[in-house]
Amino acid sequence: MTDLSAILTPEFVSTVLLPALIAGIAVSLCASLLGVSLVLKRCSMIGDGLSHVGYGTLCIAVALGWAPMQVTIPVVIVCAYILLRLSENSRLGGDTAIALFSTSALALGILVSSKANLTTDVSHYMFGSILAMTRGDVIFSVILSICVLLVYLLFYDKIFAVTFDENFARATGLNVRFYNLLIAVLTAVTVVLGMMMMGALLISSLMIFPAVTAMKLCKRFRGVVTAAVVISVSCFLLGLFLSLWLDTAVGASVILMNLAVFAASSLLQMLRRQAGK
Repeated sequence: MTDLSAILTPEFVSTVLLPALIAGIAVSLCASLLGVSLVLKRCSMIGDGLSHVGYGTLCIAVALGWAPMQVTIPVVIVCAYILLRLSENSRLGGDTAIALFSTSALALGILVSSKANLTTDVSHYMFGSILAMTRGDVIFSVILSICVLLVYLLFYDKIFAVTFDENFARATGLNVRFYNLLIAVLTAVTVVLGMMMMGALLISSLMIFPAVTAMKLCKRFRGVVTAAVVISVSCFLLGLFLSLWLDTAVGASVILMNLAVFAASSLLQMLRRQAGK
């Protein structure tokens, strides 16, 4: 275990920890909100697929000397749109299309990074390294996170309708395809932002765990969304400080904290059912 008092110096807090907290909370908010819709729509694996596409794009961008995040976001958005269209119109199922895209992009990223000797340079995108984020990364992440939150809140009612019953929403005249695309775009942006914090391997878990846990505790959509936000931010904060204390990887610590909360909520749900019998 690490002596936190020796680590949490004023300089470390102001230059490393505080920016990480701000960026992490912002991304956790976005991930939890979108995770609820993805889980209810049975599209939770799209986050995992897009993260692999993002990793492959990041490797290529770094190898070519381009700005990684600025290049990756539009590419992942385009891939989210293509995946959505394939799942709607192709004989390929949604899960199959995601698997094909994700594995191909991941293989391409690994190939490029190994040939260009970039394994160390891009490893934090694979495994996450929120404490290594630069000031520019933090500002970029916070600005885009605020945009995602504002768009989500602006179209909250429409997203709610599309999430629960697409057929009914379509019957009422709602442009279901547009709002499905909007959810996919917001998910794509959140995935790329979260890769710096959680890594490509774990970012989808940040979206899924809080949503699934919240559904065990609440029944109404608004309650599930609120609970997911609280769980996501709380687990991020606990996981971050736990990682500092135990000197472990931040991303893995956050996910394991989410796992612990999920297990506790499952136990609580089981006890409630037994008490109700």
